[in-house]
This record gives sequence, structure tokens and C-alpha cells, in this order.
Amino acid sequence: MKIGALYVRVSTHNQDELSPDAQIRLGKEFAKKNNITIPEEYIFMESISGRKAEKRHDFQRMIGLAKTKPRPFSVIIVWKYSRFARNQEESIVYKSLLRRQCGIDVLSVSEPLVDGPFGSLIERIIEWMDEYYSIRLSDEVKRGMTEKALRGGYQARPPLGYKITERGKPPVIVPEEAAIIRIIFQKYVEECCGCFEIARFLNQLGYRTSRKEPFERRSIEYILQNPTYCGMIRWNRTTSETNEIKAEKDWIIANGQHEAIISKELFDRAQQRLHSAHIPKGARPSSTYHHWLGGLLKCPVCGRTMIAKTMYRKSNGEAYSYFVCYGVIKGKCTAKNSVSSLLLEPVVLQALQDVFHTKEITYMKREPTRKQEMVDERKLLSEQLKQLEQKEKRIKAAYQNGIDTLEEYKENKELLRNEQKQLELRLSDYQPSSPANFPKKEQACQKLHTICDVLFSETFSDSQKNEVLRSIIQKMVYDKPQDVLTIYYHLPDS
Repeated sequence: MKIGALYVRVSTHNQDELSPDAQIRLGKEFAKKNNITIPEEYIFMESISGRKAEKRHDFQRMIGLAKTKPRPFSVIIVWKYSRFARNQEESIVYKSLLRRQCGIDVLSVSEPLVDGPFGSLIERIIEWMDEYYSIRLSDEVKRGMTEKALRGGYQARPPLGYKITERGKPPVIVPEEAAIIRIIFQKYVEECCGCFEIARFLNQLGYRTSRKEPFERRSIEYILQNPTYCGMIRWNRTTSETNEIKAEKDWIIANGQHEAIISKELFDRAQQRLHSAHIPKGARPSSTYHHWLGGLLKCPVCGRTMIAKTMYRKSNGEAYSYFVCYGVIKGKCTAKNSVSSLLLEPVVLQALQDVFHTKEITYMKREPTRKQEMVDERKLLSEQLKQLEQKEKRIKAAYQNGIDTLEEYKENKELLRNEQKQLELRLSDYQPSSPANFPKKEQACQKLHTICDVLFSETFSDSQKNEVLRSIIQKMVYDKPQDVLTIYYHLPDS
């Protein structure tokens, strides 16, 4: 009697398919009729749906077991060939591997085949049809989900602050979690706190994310960027296969059917601060630097970054960093401004503490570049909005005069409204800033105090220290001949 394995998988999209229990029952009946024994440990049941084989863990476990010596089973039974693979390429790869390397065949309960070349041809045709059906079904599901998103329907796991109480109904607010969301927006917008600082504050109070994990900078940023909290829904932001973020033009953002936790005005203010945060284009992430001052120290002669090289003390072998101008290393700068981290670290820490204790802060407002271009673009957008107003009057007149039907009028009006919203959104990016929009000294000093706590702590990594330091320091310039270190701060707008 042959030993066989049974592979069971159910598609989440097709509600008419057999249940896992039914597939197991029919698979065992098929095995019994064909003199095949299926031990319980060789029943592989996929708990999730997946079009890609690498995402199916039980499938990969079954293939891995099939390749062991001696061969554990001689046949794999499935309800339909589409349960084994959803595309022709994967089917050929895995079936070829099983047959040639392991001597294992794949049999279908509901799609029996005749022996010989004709049977192989029928098998390929069945697989082609299954793949075609899978693609069509996927497209239909995506279309349905897109339409639901455009109507404001919620179709994802609710974020922190909400829960689903009834299938098909909008999420409802969880009061104790909503309080966390309000704290985050309040501290970010009103108190001018950074994401790292907010995460640390929440963790100290014992708050956790929706996955019951400690907060970190990324989780705070995600909450601040999520329009769900102001009553909107956002869909199609990431790809289902790789979870990569798509271009913003592909996102769907619409008015939701759920209750908002914060106001739209507060959410918009948070977005303005996020967009204006000082993150130089193309800047390296903090995690790539080997020292917490990495990327901040600049050469006073050529302006290039001074990079940290690891050195070791001859006396005890202790490691430390030595900052050298990148231009000097490349032979493009003649300055001799190298400096040891042993000298630099206490100077930087003392400078931050001095500012905190004296509360002496002087601001210099950076004027935006492309000023004339921004004025021209703002004028152009304003003209386009005026043209839309005239166009709206014309389509209204066309309806009143019987030229357009009511449905045509509503459709044209909706198109105009959408275009108007897009123009107004673009126009808001060019609004002139307040002439004196600086943070209060108390807020700035409190931020310095928090940063000092992080820098003096041994519980934070160098990359975390570098991250918080970058939130307040634009650059540092060390002049070795004069033995002067100049620190240039930048504080976010309140």
C-alpha cells in the first residue's frame, strides 16, 4: 500500500468552495479507493490564502519533507489542481521537482487524468483555466473593494482607537485607545514634540500599540499620517504582495462612515509639520552611521561630511571614533580638521546642557527658495479655480435649459467638485507662512532636556541617539586651528 500526503487549501475569495473538512474527507475517500494510506502527520492544511507558493508555509513544509531521504510518501493528493498552484509557472516548477528528484506524483480528487501524453496535455489545460479564473476573480475582487472604498466603506483591520463590533458595519471608537491618539496629535502639533519623544512618553505610561507592542518612531509616524482618525478612509496605499507603499496618486482617500477621533483641522496641521520636517533629500538613515554624531559634523573648508573611522587605544585596546573630512580621504580637500570622539562628545553634550540651563535661544528664519516660482504657481492655481467656477455655471445652465439630463448634470458636477478639491489641496501647499512662527522657548528647552536624557542614557543605541540629535541639530562645524565647534540648531515650527 502506498503512503500519501494530503494538501488542503481554501481560497478566501471563493465562498462556494469546499470547506477544509470536506476536502479532507473526500481526499481520504479517494486515497482509500486507490489503495493509499494517509497518516495524520501528512495532512497539510493551509491556514491562509496565498497566490504565491513562498507565502504558503504548510506548502513549503510539505515540499521540504518530500525532499528528505528516505522518501516519506509517494503521492500528494489535492481536491483540485488549483489548490496545489495558482499559476502555470509554479505548477511546472514544483511538479517537476517532485517527480524528477523525489519520484512523487500529484493527484486531483475532482480532476482525474488518463495516463500518457494526452493526460499531461489535459492537466496543462486545466491549470491554464485555473490560472485564468484566478486572475479574473482577483480583478473582480479588486474592483469591488475599490467601489466600496470610494463609498467610504471600511475594509481593513481597524487601527488603534477603533474596533469592529459587527460584520459589515463601520468601526466604532474605543474610548481608552482614542485618548492615546489625542495625546499623540496634541503633543506633536501643540507641544511640538518629536515622534521619538512621544513614543518614549507613551511607553513610560505603559501604553501599547494595537498589536500590544511598545511604541516606536515609525508607529507614531503611521498614526500621524493615518486619515482614519479625522473621519476619512485610505485604501490601496500598499501592494498586497510586497507591502510596498504605492505612489500617492494611486491611493483612494474618501469620507468614511465612521466617527472621527480628531478634527480635520488638527490632522491637517500635523501633515503640514510632517511635510516641513527637516529631512534632507537623499539623507542617509541614522541606522547606517557608526557613531551617534555621524553625518552631523561638517568640514569648515569644503563643507563635506566628516566621517567616523574606528580607532583603538594602544594602552587598553578600547575602541573610539576619529572624524576625518571625506574630501581629505578622497584627496579633494587639504584641511587638517580631524578630531577624536573622545574630545568631541563631552563638548557637544555640554553645549546642549548650556542652552537648556541658560534658555538663551536666538532664531533665524530660513526664507524659502523658489519664492517667485511659488508665487507664479499659486496665481496659476487660483486662475484654474476661477475657470472651474465658470464651468460650473455653464453645466448648471445646460441642465436648466434641458440640454443635459439630471444624471448628466450630477455626474459633471461631481467631476468638477473632485477637480476643485485637487486644486485647493495643491494651492494649500503654496500658502505663505506666518512671519513669526517660532516655537516657544519653554518648548524648545524641554525638547533639549529630553534629548540630553537620551544621549546620557546607556539604554539607547547609537542610531537612536543619532536620530533624536538630528531632530534638533542641522550641522556642526569644527575649526581645528581655532579649536572652535559651532553648532547649528533647527527647531520645528509649533
